[in-house]
Amino acid sequence: MTLLGTLLRNRRAGDARLAWNLPNLAGPEQLTVTGQDFTEGGPIPLPYASRRVGGRDVSPPLAWSPLPADTVELLLVVEDPDVPLARPVVHALALIDPARLDTADRLPADALSAARPAAGVRVLRSTVGRGYRGPAPIKGHGPHRYTFQLFALPAAVPGTAESLRRAAPRRLLAALPGPVLARGRITGSYER
Repeated sequence: MTLLGTLLRNRRAGDARLAWNLPNLAGPEQLTVTGQDFTEGGPIPLPYASRRVGGRDVSPPLAWSPLPADTVELLLVVEDPDVPLARPVVHALALIDPARLDTADRLPADALSAARPAAGVRVLRSTVGRGYRGPAPIKGHGPHRYTFQLFALPAAVPGTAESLRRAAPRRLLAALPGPVLARGRITGSYER
């Protein structure tokens, strides 16, 4: 795999197709998103990486600055823009009801578990399955960035529970009404 990673080293999806750059998810960058166990641009610790690379596929704890008063729902999108594909890979997609969280300004570790999401968290389908899937870049491909993007929405995402659960991530993101009330992000890195 190291040879494949080396051969594909210069091929990357890029930032242009991140959810962050979708016109319907544009809005003021008023939210400060922080990670308890990693800083902006810093390495993501092994427990939050994929089981395939020795991690535990546990989503990292995140916190954010106060939300706009009229926030109804949060959208959290975790993407890897460094994969050697045409589009970034969605590692997690979730809708969050801030009124149902234990603490309205944070998610605990493993809150994005497909089997046992935290209270107030509705885990949706991602590119690689349901629930959080940690970093597992191709060996030798170089560092990959994982962007945790949080969007404050003025209304609940339309659709039935079943239709949202089954929706393809890119279709769901493109169909969301915009603009958002506020947004913020933090990016961690991982390399094999």
